[in-house]
Amino acid sequence: MQPKMRHTLIALFLLFPLFASIAAAEALPAGDEIARRINARNEGEVVSRFVTMAMTDRGGTERVRETKSFRKYFGKEKRVVIFYLSPANIKDTAFLTYDYPEADRDDDQWLYLPAARKVRRISASDRGDYFLGTDFTYEDIRKETKVGIEDYAWKTLGEEMIDGHRCFLVEQIPVNEKTANELGYGKVQSWVDAEIWMMRQAKFWDVAGNPLKTSQFKDIKPIQDIWTAHQLISENHKTGHKTVFTFKDVDYGRNVKDEIFTEDALRRGF
Repeated sequence: MQPKMRHTLIALFLLFPLFASIAAAEALPAGDEIARRINARNEGEVVSRFVTMAMTDRGGTERVRETKSFRKYFGKEKRVVIFYLSPANIKDTAFLTYDYPEADRDDDQWLYLPAARKVRRISASDRGDYFLGTDFTYEDIRKETKVGIEDYAWKTLGEEMIDGHRCFLVEQIPVNEKTANELGYGKVQSWVDAEIWMMRQAKFWDVAGNPLKTSQFKDIKPIQDIWTAHQLISENHKTGHKTVFTFKDVDYGRNVKDEIFTEDALRRGF
């Protein structure tokens, strides 16, 4: 073998890992494609479920709330309602949201507070506020397992294993300062299951670039052929506060009446 050819082969051999990594990166789906696949995932036309919300502060004190939740699609419009069952001091509180498909239309949200006996409308600018003492924002509750494609610029960073599952690592940067302030996030990184297109983990930074919280989606298994997370965990790194949502009696086949997604239903309950 000629020395020049031998040197060429050696150089190609040394560069092979770099070529392989570049090829692998190029083979990964783009960030906005991953976002679209998340939102295209089947989550059923309707669902009803009981949700236990357990909140633990830095000192270990735990508060537990029991709720009943319903979600239904009206065409492409998604409506979600949550009724609080216990404890007594928050019983009969209710939350309703209309998630519209139009990107230029603000979603509608209402909160019923029984002590005041009135329904309060929640502004779109409040979507980054934390939902009734939990570590999930109103936006997190409204979107459930979906994502706000129009709120972020999406970039695929690579792939990693989470709980033994191959996931795409995606970075999300708010499209502008106004959106970042509304959401309360300056950056998000999400680990999206490459097979079922559900998030298994997400990390959030505040608008100043400081680590804010980590959320995990656990016990994911099919219910009536729909992949369902049975536990959501979110831990705030600034406050040491932690929230665990546990879902039970999840039913995608129940007939959920349209009337339950109204302001009147917030007052009277389900």
